[in-house]
Amino acid sequence: MADIVLTGDRPTGQLHLGHYVGSLANRIRMQDSYQQFVMIADVQALTDNYDNPQKVRENVFEVALDYLAVGLDPEKTTIFIQSMIPEIAELTVFYLNLVTLARVQRNPTVKTEMHQKGLENRIPVGFLVYPVSQAADITIFRARYVPVGEDQLPMIEQSNELVRSFNRIYGEGIMREAEAIVPKIARLPGTDGSAKMSKSMGNTIYLGESSDVLYKKVMGMYTDPNHVRVSDPGKVEGNPVFAYLDAFDPDTNEVERLKEQYQRGGLGDVVLKKYLFQVLDTFLAPIRERRAMLAQDMAYVKNVVEQGTGKARSVASQTMRNVRAAMHLDYFG
Repeated sequence: MADIVLTGDRPTGQLHLGHYVGSLANRIRMQDSYQQFVMIADVQALTDNYDNPQKVRENVFEVALDYLAVGLDPEKTTIFIQSMIPEIAELTVFYLNLVTLARVQRNPTVKTEMHQKGLENRIPVGFLVYPVSQAADITIFRARYVPVGEDQLPMIEQSNELVRSFNRIYGEGIMREAEAIVPKIARLPGTDGSAKMSKSMGNTIYLGESSDVLYKKVMGMYTDPNHVRVSDPGKVEGNPVFAYLDAFDPDTNEVERLKEQYQRGGLGDVVLKKYLFQVLDTFLAPIRERRAMLAQDMAYVKNVVEQGTGKARSVASQTMRNVRAAMHLDYFG
C-alpha cells in the first residue's frame, strides 16, 4: 500500500495563488504516488470563527470547488470534512492528557498566530490547543507525510512528541510519526508586498478570479517604490511581480531577461505588470472555467465530499478501535 499523505485547508474563504504555490501544486503531483487525504478543516476554522459558523459553512464547498478545479482527482485523492469525523475529536481528548499547558503555549506557530489575530488577552482554549487537534488529524490516518510551510514545522514536531508519548505509555507502534514536506516555493507574497498572501489582509488573487478583477489587482501591485522612471534601475528582490513570475511563468529565460532589464533600467512597471497579467490569466483561465462549470453542478461536488468523508471515517474508525484496545477502553469487544 502507498504511503499516506495528509493535508488540508481552513474553509474561511476561496483559495488563492498562495495556496496553489504553498500546497495545491504539491497535492496534484503527489496524488499519483501516494494515498492522499485532503481535509477541509472546518473545526480548526471555528477556533477563531466560533461566532460566525455560517462563514465556515458557506466556504466548505467553495474550497471543495477549488480543489476539483485545480485538478485534485477524487479517484486518487480523498476529500473530506473534518467535523464529520467525530473520531478526530475523540483522539484529541485522549491526547490532551499527554501534553502540558506550558508545552502548548510554547508552540511558536500558535504564539505567532495569537499575535496576528490579537488574541493574547482572550485566547479561546480551542485555539490554544489546536496543535493537539492537528496531531489527531495527522495520526488518525497514520499519515507518513504532511506537506506544510516552514511556519507549520512546530506543529509536526509537537504531533510527533504526542505519538512518542502515546506509544511509550500504551504500546509501541500503535501511532505513527509523520514527516513534513516543505515545498520549494513555500510562500507567495501578497499583492501589497507583504510577506504572505492572506485573505484577512486583502492582498490575494483568488483561483477563480475573473480576468477583469485580475487585471486590476495586478496593475495595482506593489513593486520597487524607488523605481520612479522607466530608466531607473529597479530591485528584483522583494518585488512581488518577480516572485509571481518565478512561480507561474514557464518561460524562465524570459523571466531572467526581464530581471536583467529591470535591474539596469529601461523596463517600466506598467509593461512588466501587463506581462505578468498575461502569464497569470493564462494560468488561471482553465481553472476559472472548470470552477464555473463545477459550480453549475453542486450536487456532484457535494457527493464527492460526502463519499470522501465516508472513506475517511472508515479509516479513522479503524485507528480508534486500535487506540481503544491499547488504552483498555474496548469494554464490549
